[in-house]
Amino acid sequence: MSRSDTGGRATRAWWKEAVVYQVYPRSFNDSDGDGIGDLRGIIEKVDYLDNLGIDVVWLSPVYDSPNHDNGYDIRDYRAIMAAFGTIADFDELLESLHDRDIKLIMDLVVNHTSNEHDWFQQSRRREAGYTDYYHWQDGPPEEPPNNWTSIFGGPAWTYDQTREQWYLHLFHETQPDLNWRNPQVRDDVSAMMRWWLERGIDGFRMDAINLLSKPAGYPDGAPGGEFVGGDHVFNGPRLETYLDALVDVLEGYDAMTVAEMSATDVETAAQYLEDGVGLGMIFQSAHLGLDAGPDGIWDPTDWGEIDLPTLKQTLTRWQTGLQGRGWNAVFLGNHDQPRIVSRFGDDSEYRRESATLLATLLLTLSGTPYLYQGDEIGMTNTTFDSLVEVDDVETIGSVTALFEDGFADDFADVQDLVNYWCRDHARTPMQWSDATHAGFSDHPPWLAVTQNYNEINLAAERARSGINSQPSTGSDTGAGSNSNSSSSSSSDSNSGSVSGSGSRSIWHQYRRLIELRHQEDTLVYGTYELHLPAHPHLYVYTRTLDDEVILVVLNWSETHSSLESAPIDPTNVEVLASNYQNPSPNPTAREFRPYEAGVYRSLTSEWPPASGLAPPSPCLVKPSQNRWELSRRLIPDRSVQLLLRLENAISG
Repeated sequence: MSRSDTGGRATRAWWKEAVVYQVYPRSFNDSDGDGIGDLRGIIEKVDYLDNLGIDVVWLSPVYDSPNHDNGYDIRDYRAIMAAFGTIADFDELLESLHDRDIKLIMDLVVNHTSNEHDWFQQSRRREAGYTDYYHWQDGPPEEPPNNWTSIFGGPAWTYDQTREQWYLHLFHETQPDLNWRNPQVRDDVSAMMRWWLERGIDGFRMDAINLLSKPAGYPDGAPGGEFVGGDHVFNGPRLETYLDALVDVLEGYDAMTVAEMSATDVETAAQYLEDGVGLGMIFQSAHLGLDAGPDGIWDPTDWGEIDLPTLKQTLTRWQTGLQGRGWNAVFLGNHDQPRIVSRFGDDSEYRRESATLLATLLLTLSGTPYLYQGDEIGMTNTTFDSLVEVDDVETIGSVTALFEDGFADDFADVQDLVNYWCRDHARTPMQWSDATHAGFSDHPPWLAVTQNYNEINLAAERARSGINSQPSTGSDTGAGSNSNSSSSSSSDSNSGSVSGSGSRSIWHQYRRLIELRHQEDTLVYGTYELHLPAHPHLYVYTRTLDDEVILVVLNWSETHSSLESAPIDPTNVEVLASNYQNPSPNPTAREFRPYEAGVYRSLTSEWPPASGLAPPSPCLVKPSQNRWELSRRLIPDRSVQLLLRLENAISG
């Protein structure tokens, strides 16, 4: 189907058709040898991003900051952190990206500022016009105003000796929350947003944006749980009003927005999207809490397990719940999450296979896919042997709270928990090569490089050939990209099919899947339907647009699994992508290998693809089944009843 028509299924927008790549500047590329990534380092890699095929760069904060929370504590919204470069460097980066038709969105962090921001300094001194820029409350220095806790651990209030009042910080104590009830705060934020839009950026990722509205009186939160007070501050009473103000700023700009909104359900999200407030997309966190303990990610009991049927149910709830009502943001990782192959896949024996399975999921679900730097080469979690090695303020604060509350006596008691959840896993330097410090810098980096960089690095991945996905009946070989794509003949790819475990390429498969999404409107605008919801190993779904249907089969397992029946005619398909060499031309003809992912286009145009039902086919019928038992499985009940009446009438 052409890019000019989607069959009336969805309104076109450039950001719906885009693939987004998040750059965490501090860890991406160091251009000046100080061990810290910077803007000029990103400029050096713009051609790399272009070659990968991405359309949008989401740039994590580069604003001036004292850096207590790696840039999410902003001291000046209109200046660049000195370690990252200058505003001239930023302008050059923006121009370099735009020259390659790559857009740039920035992190908008306006739930809080740094406590070194001029607004806070003037507010704590009670200077005219800034007195109520933040949430200040009276009370004795030894007793916080309520029982709310910080997301980073400990109380959500800090007593300020200068003002002799408590101020609210839902994150670190150096990140006081802005008071959005104050119209001057809203006006100042709006003016700042316009300043960046006029500079030429293409939109915003809105950080923690559903925390803006706090209830009057600051009532106590329900005790227990990871974040006491969350029941009052997530999606607070005036949030829609504040979001309206942000969206109004964007009028007249062809800008993209994606709002981080933890603890938000589908119905609430729909109110904030296209038919409601008008946000473009939402980062929701439902699937990110499935492996947490009962009281959250830092609960040291019953954590770390992900049940595939539950994951399928959770993702499907958002995939189908927003169809026709809003647009999904599809992601598994970012700068706040563990590495996706370590969390959702197998980062040892089946690292390449599971990494490319996850890529297939991200790039074939409904919604705009977000990739995080390093995922395209299968970077893994690192290992921390002591809390001293950790930089992440959330991990440090949460572990300290576990010590204080008696859940742990020393680091050994929580080491496994830290090595699973720590946000630093995503922040270790990008592994460009097997050179010293992984080619990230000539200087020891600000955060230690993961020790497997000699094996896992971009240079090694790009040196591997792509996998030829043409159907055949060969032996099990490993994951890689499809050499029948145009990308496989480019200057940085070795063409032709390959065999053997040494030639499997995660990077080539990412690039091939990105290209496939660019080519197939069905993968962008098609509806989503889940099949086999209870299967413990297979994640099977279809994407349908008018008369075209694409089937995705993911064997999310270290074992072989069989697809006994398919929602399309399995004997008449085209293999669009596979992460193994020699994929079967019939998805039901043989077992799927460990972490095998296949994408198939149905070539049976006369079968109604929107029904999600498989045509009667000998390969689907067991000898013991009569045709009406089969019909009840394949055809809606009302249709079966009509057919039974017809047979009875004929036989009578």
